[in-house]
Amino acid sequence: MDPAASRSAVVIDNGTGYTKMGFAGNVEPCFIVPTVVALNNSFLNQPRPNSTKNSNWIGQHNAGVMADLDFYIGEEALSRSKSSSTYNLSYPIKQGKVDNWDSMERFWQHCIFNYLRCDPEDHYFCLTESALTAPESREYTGEILFETFNVPGLYIAVQPVLALAAGYTTSKCEMTGVVVDVGDGATHVVPVADGYVIGSSIKSIPIAGKDVTRFIQQLMRERGEHVPPEDSFDVARRVKEMYCYTCSDIVKEFNKHDREPAKYIKQWRGTKPKTGAPYSCDIGYERFLGPEVFFNPEIYTSNFTTPLPDVIDKCIQSAPIDTRRALYKNIVLSGGSTMFKDFNRRLQRDIKKIVDARGLTSDARLVGEIKSQPVEVNVVSHPIQRYAVWFGGSVLASTPEFFTACHTKAEYEECGASICRTNPVFKGMY
Repeated sequence: MDPAASRSAVVIDNGTGYTKMGFAGNVEPCFIVPTVVALNNSFLNQPRPNSTKNSNWIGQHNAGVMADLDFYIGEEALSRSKSSSTYNLSYPIKQGKVDNWDSMERFWQHCIFNYLRCDPEDHYFCLTESALTAPESREYTGEILFETFNVPGLYIAVQPVLALAAGYTTSKCEMTGVVVDVGDGATHVVPVADGYVIGSSIKSIPIAGKDVTRFIQQLMRERGEHVPPEDSFDVARRVKEMYCYTCSDIVKEFNKHDREPAKYIKQWRGTKPKTGAPYSCDIGYERFLGPEVFFNPEIYTSNFTTPLPDVIDKCIQSAPIDTRRALYKNIVLSGGSTMFKDFNRRLQRDIKKIVDARGLTSDARLVGEIKSQPVEVNVVSHPIQRYAVWFGGSVLASTPEFFTACHTKAEYEECGASICRTNPVFKGMY
């Protein structure tokens, strides 16, 4: 028996905004850190050394090697970039897909050795990917994990399937449903039937958590709030996470704020990063206008104006007809940008309106001959939906079938990185 199979597998869920990491069997990830790398580029543009000065060349070479090793990730990377101009930020994942593999490799290195503090040769690994990831990306991931970190086994799971496994509707997990994954950089609506993704019906929209942050930043800037420009995006992000909520009627919400400003308007206090002087600003309409971009995107951009409930309905309607009722019955939320208060209720109400209107239209056409059965719409919300994908991976990697389904180092050496293009779906993990 492989000794690594007797140890807990490492589960890493890499997202555009945040990365969740920990060990299989835990309920919560050990660490949640921003997916960002701060690189020291002070030696990048140095002139080539003169070949006659060998000692100087060796010194510059060693300094360049040290600069290449001098990097930080997560919150430490963000603080380093603010305090020193020699560090440049690199975001390795954009819109759910790896954009910079060198930075991604550095990021994984810090995750494994500095955060989890484990030997990668002693643990199987479970990584996640977006439903629209190209097969070549899986090959690159396999190369890095097997060649650089020498892991004994690797499984790359599809994020929506893991999120569905985490969304328990009964004592047994339902593996047919629609996953609404709203992350920091991408929003995907993915239908899953019996654990298999219906690839032809996947919908993606260009509005995600980062757009909500930018909209809040824009509203505060237009109102003339005294927030330092270099700190405005971070303040908007914190306002989004701490104070924003979803309203049922935007007009009524405006009236409530106008009638009782003392009750609904909050105060944000901070210190200017350069001078250290304190400042404060009001947080008003952006509390409910931020999440509203998912339901009325025209208030933020004219490039995309289809509300999220309409996208979900179109996704289900494009799926095979025999799966549609089950899909409407189990709409699972995933991602930190679905954590707004009453987000699930607003989504369920709007989807129900669309479905009921379609039913009434159908009944009117048939003129009383046959009446359609009402369709049950249920949006599932649970406390761990922020890291639902990671929790699903933790459940998956805790099963005995996980270790037999992983691609091993021996298989990689025999067949190459192409084995990572596909992973078997096994019922035991669900």
